[in-house]
Amino acid sequence: MQVGKNTVVGLSYELTDADGKVIERTDEPIEYLHGGYDGIFPLVEQELAGKSVGDSCRVRLEPDDAFGEYDSELLHLEPRSKFPPDVAVGMRFEGRGVESGTTLVYTVTEIAEDKVAVDGNHPLAGRALDFKCTVTAVRTATKEELEHGHVHGTHGHHH
Repeated sequence: MQVGKNTVVGLSYELTDADGKVIERTDEPIEYLHGGYDGIFPLVEQELAGKSVGDSCRVRLEPDDAFGEYDSELLHLEPRSKFPPDVAVGMRFEGRGVESGTTLVYTVTEIAEDKVAVDGNHPLAGRALDFKCTVTAVRTATKEELEHGHVHGTHGHHH
């Protein structure tokens, strides 16, 4: 069976930065629903179309193809009083933009006596990435998976 619209694709993959440093690597294959369901980077999905089990591909993802350009507007200084007493660099919090109303995940990047610096950019924003993968499985998606727009796996799925 070939990778195509409304198939569930199993992948083992490795994501590296432009210098070849490994950012993420699968221990066990992951699955995604192929066909425009936003389960994987669109450029990778495009490259995988028509592939079969055992086929591999490598895709260079520029920032716009992956996590976007770095946006300095997403850096904020907030009063420390808005955070729990045990706030630490690296902690992540959800925040809603006052004007946009959009909810983002902010990472604490610095802590001063009365201020906390947070960054709403994805940690990989602004970086070119290499995505290497091998197709480990291809199957027809179930009716329920298509209705929900994501893979449920072998043990079902509860909302």
